[in-house]
Amino acid sequence: MKNPRQFFQPLAVGAPAPPQQLPVRLERMIHFVPPHIEKVRAKVSTLIQQVDVVLGNLEDAIPVDAKEAARRGFIEMAHANDFGATGLWTRINALNSPWALDDLTELMAEIPNKFDVVMLPKVDGPWDIHYLDQLLAQLEARHGARKPILIHAILETAQGVNNVEAIATASPRMHGMSLGPADLAASRAMKTTRVGGGHPDYRVLSDADPAAAGAPRASAQQDLWHYTIAKMVDACAAAGIKPFYGPFGDFSDPAACEVQFRNAFLMGCVGAWSLHPSQIDIAKTVFSPDPAEVAFARKIVTAMPDGAGAVMIDGKMQDDATWKQAKVLLDLARLVAEKDPEMASRYGL
Repeated sequence: MKNPRQFFQPLAVGAPAPPQQLPVRLERMIHFVPPHIEKVRAKVSTLIQQVDVVLGNLEDAIPVDAKEAARRGFIEMAHANDFGATGLWTRINALNSPWALDDLTELMAEIPNKFDVVMLPKVDGPWDIHYLDQLLAQLEARHGARKPILIHAILETAQGVNNVEAIATASPRMHGMSLGPADLAASRAMKTTRVGGGHPDYRVLSDADPAAAGAPRASAQQDLWHYTIAKMVDACAAAGIKPFYGPFGDFSDPAACEVQFRNAFLMGCVGAWSLHPSQIDIAKTVFSPDPAEVAFARKIVTAMPDGAGAVMIDGKMQDDATWKQAKVLLDLARLVAEKDPEMASRYGL
């Protein structure tokens, strides 16, 4: 374990110091694009205005024979656009793949000051973060990076879930984590082929009515990912980094996508992946606080400016704990308002 005095020191001579606080940015959706497809790259300039984060995907869903084209396409995409307040991320290939090292060395050689975050798949433990941390520092120093690249881990192996707290605190570069339900399901030998969301066979059943033998019993579908999301959110909150829901693969079911995103939002996630344009507005709606909730939060903060004491508002007791909850909503609403004039008007900000 590093001495706290050394934790925030650069890991290579000439590399920028890692951040002591995460940048304050709106990241409701991480929108995945396949950068090897030219017509997709041509739409990025428009996409920048619609999403909070554009991610150039180099890993899963990119064919083996297109890996190099995706890498070059991401570099071209970065050079061709001004991303402004919109984040530019990449998901590199897994560290045990033959492409990960070239992903990092080529991106850092050509665009060290254009992208913000490296998303690392299939993280098993802090050792994966330590390796990437050291390598990024060396590449930053070599190529004159002016700011540190942050690391975002995907939680998609049983070993990673087991080590989630150590992963969250492995480096000051840690930006956050995303749930990767498909690979995690395979790692756990779960009996589902769905990418995120619930399953009709994962249910609870009400007790039988002894006075009505054979009568239908109420049943409700449950969330396969509740435990893992809660564990990830706790690890991220304790470490001061950001938790995200990952992909929802059924593009034909926007209602189920919205419910899964909302469950994650209510549990503490700050955003989710959008894999299809139809999911952008779903994420934007879900991960922007409800105007009525924001209005009530403003009542609490107005009545308790310093968060001390207790007051009654609309028949409900408010105290220090609810003041903190209100601050979370108001701070998020202000971030949303800065980017979205329509929501700013609805929030009265």
